[in-house]
Amino acid sequence: MDVLGGDPDDATLRRFLHGLPGVDAVGLEQRAAGLGTRSIKTTSKAWALDKIISLIDLTTLEGADTPGKVRSLVAKAKTPDAADPSTPVVAAVCVYGDMVPYAVEALGGLHGDPDDGGISVAAVATAFPSGRASLDIKLADTAEAVAAGADEIDMVIDRGAFLSGRYGLVFEQIARVKEACRREDGTSASLKVILETGELNTYDNIKRASWLGILAGGDFIKTSTGKVQPAATLPTTLLMLETVRDWHRATGERIGVKPAGGIRSSKDAVKYLVTVAETAGEDWLQPHLFRFGASSLLNDVLLQRQKLATGHYSGPDYVTID
Repeated sequence: MDVLGGDPDDATLRRFLHGLPGVDAVGLEQRAAGLGTRSIKTTSKAWALDKIISLIDLTTLEGADTPGKVRSLVAKAKTPDAADPSTPVVAAVCVYGDMVPYAVEALGGLHGDPDDGGISVAAVATAFPSGRASLDIKLADTAEAVAAGADEIDMVIDRGAFLSGRYGLVFEQIARVKEACRREDGTSASLKVILETGELNTYDNIKRASWLGILAGGDFIKTSTGKVQPAATLPTTLLMLETVRDWHRATGERIGVKPAGGIRSSKDAVKYLVTVAETAGEDWLQPHLFRFGASSLLNDVLLQRQKLATGHYSGPDYVTID
């Protein structure tokens, strides 16, 4: 690998990852706080709300998920606001692998590339959320979801291996899962690499894990499973956006970023849009380069959108509570 300067073994990866400049935690948090104070005017706000909807991975990841719940989720993804047909559709629905066939079936003709107005099916895989399984099981988990029609795979890294410095193992697992995303026709499902930043303890570790996920072939780096606190935060997402910006400057390749977990309000989501535009650039504000992983964010965006259109908030029964 040209960027690494050697084979992706523990020694080479350690030399590269520990050679990255350290993160100035105070500076990072101050930059994130500053970006979070930017205001957006009314016409821009209407654009921002629609943009947020178009970047949402509408998610249900519960042990009690049923085919019926997934069909309800898809119905909301396809028609977020039945009273306003101008409302955009979301980017994707994100489900467990065994729920993929139900999501594909429910999407019907809308199943497709969100950059072209379709809705993708994303499946969590690799023993989500713990990542505690053998590589064979992780690969089978991935291949089964892809065969069932998943367009995107959200995998979790082995945080235990990463934190104990076994970078070569983490690299190999990501690279092998990437191979398992290939379909028989030669195309591939997109791979999102979940770092579970809440378990990585330091910004330096988050930066190293971000680089490792990209080096191993991830198409996206994703903050969290949503099962561990803290999940997505603005400073962490800013750090990951700086990493994909630096990767693009070094290689010309664009990698996506997905903050997931804990983003529930339009106000917070707008802060993320500003941070993306000011850090990686406005080119990143499209579904193949930025996503929100969320289950309740859409409801708040719909309420804010209606207030902008009518001047008042709707009652609590205006949006469906999933």
